[in-house]
Amino acid sequence: MNNINNKNNFKQFFVVFLTSFSLWILFCFMVLAKDYNGVLKTYRDSDKISIFENKDKDLDLTKFWETYNLIKLNNYDTEWVDKNKLLDSSIKWLVQWLWDKNSEYFSIEDAKKFNEVLSWDFEWIWAVVETNELWVIIDRLIKWSPAIKYWLKSGDIIIKANETKLSWLDLFDAVDKIKWPAWTKVLLEILRKWENNLLSIEVTREKIKIPSIDSKMLDDWKTAYISINMFWEETSTDFENTIKQYMNTEWLIIDLRDNWWGYLQSAVSILSNLIENNKILVVTKYKDVFSNVNYPSINNWNIYKWKIVVLINENSASASEITAWALKDYKKAILVWKKSYGKWSVQKPFDLSDGSMLKLTIAKWFTPNDVNIDKEWITPDIEVWFEKEDFENSYDRQLEVAKEVLKTFVDNNAYQFSIDKFVKEKENKEEK
Repeated sequence: MNNINNKNNFKQFFVVFLTSFSLWILFCFMVLAKDYNGVLKTYRDSDKISIFENKDKDLDLTKFWETYNLIKLNNYDTEWVDKNKLLDSSIKWLVQWLWDKNSEYFSIEDAKKFNEVLSWDFEWIWAVVETNELWVIIDRLIKWSPAIKYWLKSGDIIIKANETKLSWLDLFDAVDKIKWPAWTKVLLEILRKWENNLLSIEVTREKIKIPSIDSKMLDDWKTAYISINMFWEETSTDFENTIKQYMNTEWLIIDLRDNWWGYLQSAVSILSNLIENNKILVVTKYKDVFSNVNYPSINNWNIYKWKIVVLINENSASASEITAWALKDYKKAILVWKKSYGKWSVQKPFDLSDGSMLKLTIAKWFTPNDVNIDKEWITPDIEVWFEKEDFENSYDRQLEVAKEVLKTFVDNNAYQFSIDKFVKEKENKEEK
């Protein structure tokens, strides 16, 4: 009888102990979860602090107001100075010292012009330009653009447009001298670093519609050629439909030259046709580490398994670089031509209270091997440069070399060995 009572007592004790222990674990979990959520909420809400309050205790703005008031009280020509322009200039310098060319401040007027550019509803030479006090410089060219048709180059310095000097103009004023309207001509005076004399190039402005994808079979009827012109919303669908037509080809060349922007998701969807399921294609990293996102390959049908060569150049940026580097990291493709532009960051526009705008880098992209190339660029496996006679004869030297590289890749069936062999053979030919 005592044994039975002891067993019952032990069972009751065990049940009570187990219940108490479970409740204690649940309580600890709730406390930890509360603390975690509290920390997380505090971390995330730190970005939501009122932008009208100075919460940075290490930054004393007294000197700024001292300077402003000294100007206001003592400067002889103060009545001619636009206060808003003083403020705009101060903010521009503040953002400039982030040393991030993709972060920018736009005044009210410039913000309106920026939104116009985003709509792509304008006609001009279709080149991305930057300015300084002395000139306008071509930063990037857009595929299918009049700028490419008339052989303008990245790095070209535009001194004049229709005899109007562009020095000391801000970006949008300089662009206004070059654009509008379609089918009219603009005479550009160009300084090119490898030319001894100034160049005069007349360009016909156009309003263009860029096709998402171009494709064809090359002369050998073994090689499929796909040019991705922009990473639009529909580009991934266009690419999938195109690649399905070439599943039985032996070789593939993907042309990403002069493709300088687009949607991240479009690049991920395109890569999903080329890289095995669940492989990480790109990682977006934010200041808030809890917001980091991994983008894996998601494919519902067979991937393209044959050899690939990718063409990139100094105008290949953003989504193009994501695509090229993922293929490089997984040794799916050999990269040919010049190093890329180096744009591996995400910008977000913030509308300010007076209608002006601040565009800030809020995240950066990282390759499958955790490399960020925002300031390093993608260096191609094999560099090929246009020669002067190529421009004169409209000869695509990079594409022709890509065909040779692809044949070497197929014949040797080894990624790095094929690169090394081709480079060595090329060097031997040049020595002879």
